[in-house]
Amino acid sequence: MSKKEDILNRYRKNVKVKYDMPRLDDIEAITYPDKLVQFISMTETVGGKVIELQVGQDINQLVKELFPDAKEIASNLPEITIATRNPDTIGSPQALNGTDVGIIRGMFGVAENACVWIPQTMVEKAVCFISENLVILLKKSEIVNNMHEAYKRIEFNDYGYGTFISGPSKTADIAQVLVMGAQAARSATVILV
Repeated sequence: MSKKEDILNRYRKNVKVKYDMPRLDDIEAITYPDKLVQFISMTETVGGKVIELQVGQDINQLVKELFPDAKEIASNLPEITIATRNPDTIGSPQALNGTDVGIIRGMFGVAENACVWIPQTMVEKAVCFISENLVILLKKSEIVNNMHEAYKRIEFNDYGYGTFISGPSKTADIAQVLVMGAQAARSATVILV
């Protein structure tokens, strides 16, 4: 028996009262009167930005206005014509180093915590994490209330990888000083389309 099993067995012997696992259908998950308003509020709370694309507004021009100093823009989305790097055609993930703006598509957002489900739809998923600034395109109609609803919607494609992203990367582990962009993007902007 492994050391781990030995430890778990000692715990099991000392359990006095056992409880059945709750049925997920019995849990009343939080819902919101306006999922969009809650999603925007939570995104701002976690340090991100939300911008609603106006009818007739050019997404490429909007990105240029948001990031006027960006020289390297990575995206494989067909509507992004200003991309200088394509994560589907580069030689390695290291080739994305120095990306000022990465533009990806989110499948759905979660009002409860501002998470956006990002399935891997590009050869090099590093674009999601190595970009200094991350822009996520998300349909307004694709926002769910909570993680219970979100987990029911998760689907994996041929890559078999996906992640939830909520706001920019941040940590206060080092000397209790908030550092943005410690493990991934320094900024995260959700553009609602």
